[in-house]
Amino acid sequence: MNFSIKHWPEQERPRERLLRQGAQSLSDAELLAIFLRSGSQQHSAVELARLLIQHFGSLSPILDAKLEDLSQFHGIGATKYAQLMAVKELGKRYIAHQFSQTSLQLDTSVQLMNFLRFEFLAETQEVFGVLCLDAHLRKINFKKLFFGSINSCEISINQLLRYAIQQHASAVVIAHNHPFGKAEPSTADLDLTQQIQRACSLLEIRLIDHCIISAEGHFSFAEHRLISPLNSI
Repeated sequence: MNFSIKHWPEQERPRERLLRQGAQSLSDAELLAIFLRSGSQQHSAVELARLLIQHFGSLSPILDAKLEDLSQFHGIGATKYAQLMAVKELGKRYIAHQFSQTSLQLDTSVQLMNFLRFEFLAETQEVFGVLCLDAHLRKINFKKLFFGSINSCEISINQLLRYAIQQHASAVVIAHNHPFGKAEPSTADLDLTQQIQRACSLLEIRLIDHCIISAEGHFSFAEHRLISPLNSI
C-alpha cells in the first residue's frame, strides 16, 4: 500500500490547501507534515506528524525534543532534526526582529508574550531575564540574567539595574518562567516586583511589566493592574 500524500485527492493535500486557504486553515499535524515532506514505509507524512503530536502532547515538546527522542520514529533522522531546529530558530528570530521594529503596545501583551515564549522555550530551570526598551518602547536587548533551580531563582536587583543602565534603557520588562508550574505569581514574586518597581523609579526607568511564562500560559502583572502604567507607587 502506498502511503504517500501525492496519491491523496488534491483538495485534501496539506500543501495545496495551504496555498489555496492559507496556513491558518491547517492543523498542527498538517503543518508539521508539510515540514516533514515525507513519511516512512509505514506512515504518510501527516500520519507521522499525528503520531509525533500524540506522543509528545503538542508541537512545543516536539520542538524541544532531542535527536535521540525523535529518531525513535521511523522517517526522522539527523537531517530532519537539523531542519526542525533551524525552523525553530527562524521563528524565534522572526519574532525578535518584528518586536525590535515597532513600539511595544501597552494595551495588549500578545506581541510581548510571543517574544518571551520563544526566549524561554525549552528552559527546564527557572530563569529570570530583563527586556530593555528605549524611550519609544522599542527593543534594545533581552538578556537572561539569573538562573535558578526547578522552582526558584535568586535575583540581584543591583545587578539588574546595572544592566539596564549599561543598555541605556528608558524602560524595562522583567520576566521569568515557571518551567513545571502554573503561570501564577507567588508571594515572593509580588514582593520582588514591588522592590524592583521602587528601585526603577529612583533611576527614572519605567517598569512596564513583569511577565511569568509557563507551558500552560502566562501572567502579566500589568494586565492584572499589579504595576501602575505610570510606574507610580
